[in-house]
Amino acid sequence: MRLTLTKHDKLKRARGELKAGVLPDLIGYRLRVAQQTVFRDFAAQVGELSPGRAGIMLLIEANPGITQGRLAEAVRLDRSTMVGVVDSLEERGLIERRRGADRRTNGLWLTPAGRAFALRLRRRIERHERRVAAQLTDAERAQLLFLLGKLAA
Repeated sequence: MRLTLTKHDKLKRARGELKAGVLPDLIGYRLRVAQQTVFRDFAAQVGELSPGRAGIMLLIEANPGITQGRLAEAVRLDRSTMVGVVDSLEERGLIERRRGADRRTNGLWLTPAGRAFALRLRRRIERHERRVAAQLTDAERAQLLFLLGKLAA
């Protein structure tokens, strides 16, 4: 099934730019292009943290005391990568590690500065999300989230 070209695609063709070949029909390609667009807006409008680190902050906020291992599973990072991410957020004074009940694990908590930062972050992300989804109806946005959830399952 051939997808309908967007106005942007038609404009590029009219300018004699590269032909995309089969790329517009590939889910991975479309996801990557969309991700780049969303991430550029996120960087410009939300700023201070990458989308991944912002998500980690918001997960810690929603799950005070979550272990590093559980957090790594939730965001699909290996544990060694998560250690570096947690170290950087801790160095910025946004989160703190507290020894877990079994002494083998650390729970992660937002600091007071981290809670204030998370509040500002959520507000910026809400504006970013509205901007990114501005061309979608509420039904289209819900459908997109549903379909992306199916792909990620």
